[in-house]
Amino acid sequence: MPVLTRICVFCGANPGANPSYVQAARAMGQAFVEQGIGLVYGGSGLGMMGAVANAVLEGKGSVIGVIPKALATREKAHHGLADLRVVSSMHERKALMAELADGFIALPGGMGTLEELCEIITWAQLGIHEKPIGLLNVDGYFDPLIAFFDHMVSQGYLAPHDRALICVESSPQALIACFKTYQRAPAPMWLDASES
Repeated sequence: MPVLTRICVFCGANPGANPSYVQAARAMGQAFVEQGIGLVYGGSGLGMMGAVANAVLEGKGSVIGVIPKALATREKAHHGLADLRVVSSMHERKALMAELADGFIALPGGMGTLEELCEIITWAQLGIHEKPIGLLNVDGYFDPLIAFFDHMVSQGYLAPHDRALICVESSPQALIACFKTYQRAPAPMWLDASES
């Protein structure tokens, strides 16, 4: 079972259209504090990012923000962090967040959130890491994406054991519980149908 010292959260620098999204980000941060889990995230003080970070800070929890220099102004780097790491590129940001974290959770967000999530799933597929990955599915936000993952399985582009890498829950507590019992199933070798 994984040791969950810090979890990386991917989420938007915007609050989104549904007030439940920001409420869920705050609830995620509060759950981290309750469980003694530190937060690693994209370093912004805005939107979903700011909400989850502020909830952890208010609970006296540990927060590490990682932000590229070029985005420090645009995304408004969170200046209330004791540990804000300014890096040179998006690639460096993602690599450092992955190195610092024991698991990964996506909250509602836009293209950046989706890109980060898909990259970390791909790294798990390739055996680069064996850390748990989850979606906090607030008010069904991720339902279309989950349906697309299932479509990828049905069309032969995502193996069922790789689809099983993604834990989906609607509450922070359930998601953390899923992470605590996570075990990566042995992955069979992926073969082209013509080779089998």
